[in-house]
Amino acid sequence: MSAQTQVAPAPVAAEAPARPVTLSRRGRRRRASRAAWNLVGLVVFVIIAFPVFWMISTAFKPDDQINSLNPTWFSLHPTLAHFNDAIHRPFFWNGIKNSLIIVSVTVALSMVLAFLAAVALAKFRFTGRKLFIVLIIGIQMLPQAGLIIPLYVVLARYHQVNALTGVIVTYMTFVLPFSVWTLRGFLLGIPRDLEEAAMVDGSSRLGAFVRILLPLVAPGLVATSIFAFITSWNEYISYFTGTSRHTDWGGLMAGSALIAIPVMVFFLLVQRKIAFGLTAGAVKA
Repeated sequence: MSAQTQVAPAPVAAEAPARPVTLSRRGRRRRASRAAWNLVGLVVFVIIAFPVFWMISTAFKPDDQINSLNPTWFSLHPTLAHFNDAIHRPFFWNGIKNSLIIVSVTVALSMVLAFLAAVALAKFRFTGRKLFIVLIIGIQMLPQAGLIIPLYVVLARYHQVNALTGVIVTYMTFVLPFSVWTLRGFLLGIPRDLEEAAMVDGSSRLGAFVRILLPLVAPGLVATSIFAFITSWNEYISYFTGTSRHTDWGGLMAGSALIAIPVMVFFLLVQRKIAFGLTAGAVKA
């Protein structure tokens, strides 16, 4: 019986996984997730922007459309009568002038004092530091309404009631705790090695403070000053009430739109400074 050579069958190669199909599915999932988050962001933006739109739209509407039972999105025949009425109200411009004085002084003093206090809390170790930090957090938890009577008693004792200086001190009591806490966080994020390297290169502690620490914390100062500005400016109150408990909604919305302009201008002037990549860039260098 003759031997027959048997040739083993070649192994069948395993089928490669369908990577393109998997990648395409993963890509579709990512696009779907991104679209969902974009939709959520758009909804949040509409909710936030709607009051501003309604304020501006109402400011240009005639009284019959404002008080109508069927609200309209915007007026086909806009009017400037409400803006004219707002700027000619008694004490309107006087109130704006006083607000500018109060806000400017409050922001300037708060930033200087808060920055010095934040430097002490972030860079130095002293007795009572942790207790001071806890007290700052506790003060922010207190309702502002609960401070009205103590503030009035203190201001009346020093004859600061119905005075601009008294209002400035009052606003500083609300702005300073948050400003100190925020600036302390910015300072803690700046590596100590930067100051030490500057002093090794021959710079004094004051020189390192001015040339290294101060420029790096500039975005934090700008962001905190915006908070202080908005907090103080939003306390401006205009009275647009008539007889028989009637509220002049058109004048109120026009006045609100006018007093929002300084905040928008201030934000546009400083918004380029709100960049948090400065510290990271300095560390990489």
